[in-house]
Amino acid sequence: MKRKYFVFTLVTIAMLAVMVFTGCSPVEPTPEQVEEETEEEEQISLYFLLKTLSNPYWVAMKEAIDEAAAEAGVEVYVDAMNSEDDLSGQLDKLLTAAGQDYDGIGIAPISPTNTIEGIVAANNNGIPVVNIDSKVDAEELAAAGGYMIGFATTDNFAVGATAAQYIIDNNEPGEVAIIEGKTGNFNSEARKSGAEEALTEAGFDVVSVQPADWDRNRALDVATNFISQYPDLKAIYCANDTMALGAQEAVENAGLAEQIMVVGTDGIPEAYQSVKDGAMAATVAQDPGEIGVVCLNMLLEAVRSGNPGSLDEEAEFQYVDSILVTADNVDDFIE
Repeated sequence: MKRKYFVFTLVTIAMLAVMVFTGCSPVEPTPEQVEEETEEEEQISLYFLLKTLSNPYWVAMKEAIDEAAAEAGVEVYVDAMNSEDDLSGQLDKLLTAAGQDYDGIGIAPISPTNTIEGIVAANNNGIPVVNIDSKVDAEELAAAGGYMIGFATTDNFAVGATAAQYIIDNNEPGEVAIIEGKTGNFNSEARKSGAEEALTEAGFDVVSVQPADWDRNRALDVATNFISQYPDLKAIYCANDTMALGAQEAVENAGLAEQIMVVGTDGIPEAYQSVKDGAMAATVAQDPGEIGVVCLNMLLEAVRSGNPGSLDEEAEFQYVDSILVTADNVDDFIE
């Protein structure tokens, strides 16, 4: 933590010197001096590295982190990649931050393993690290000698199940498909599993599960292929709204908007508008801002307590709630 006591120390020495030569009683610091010292002690500087700011989900998280940091009176720098494909670039940024004078670091990894080396570097420098939204592979991290103080995310299995339940409630059993994000990504896998399990148990036939790497154009292509291969398709669930908008475009291009329901995840503004316009059927809205704020608070607690964590300590874990947004309640979410 940055504590610059130089000026205060000089003043204290001068006061003690006066006491020695004059025999005066100790002089209590004024309220202003106490406040100045407290402010110096609270000069906390945090670094957050998100996936990208090309997705409104991460923009909302950045804005919430910035606002909460300003209210807490701490410095924060929120960084991000140009795309969600730059695994090595994200590690490079994290390694750089780990070698700088930050008091705490928050990381939303592009993959479960790409930032492990950077987390270990931060650990070695005594910097507490919190895991944001997308989970780092805990076993791989521990094997590398690394650890984190906490992790906050949405219950992504429940997100997928909620989306699936909307499809189930509004369709007779039939063929459905799933577009996941990046294969192996923790959040993507959890959403896919939650949706697939619920749909299968309800008697639906999950005819295909394909990744689109969180990308709208790739999802457009994947959904177009689904429609070509499975003419009786009833619904497509997408693991984020960016991909859902691409899938919706494919459905409309095929003239099958009345047949195929598209349900997304995240609750980005364009998805809300699509639901309001009667295009996308629904989205499961997450609260990226709250996820970011929870992680910020975890870091502040760790920094102020002087506990950067250790291999022997279990990381704090917190879920942030999500909600199904349909035509019935979408107006509550549109600003």
